[in-house]
Amino acid sequence: MFWPMLAIALGFLGIAVLGVLGVKVFIEAQRLGRQVTVTTERINRASEDLERAGTRLAATGDGLR
Repeated sequence: MFWPMLAIALGFLGIAVLGVLGVKVFIEAQRLGRQVTVTTERINRASEDLERAGTRLAATGDGLR
């Protein structure tokens, strides 16, 4: 009777550990998604700034030729 109870207890413990790890993975995946979103927005802003600066430079550089 001891071994079946031990097997059930270890099975339950294993499932509980997998559940906790699954929740941690889910939380970290959400955090990574937010970081990717923020980084993408920063890259887009920098790209727009670079495009504006290039446009101004091209406009002022045409008169030098």
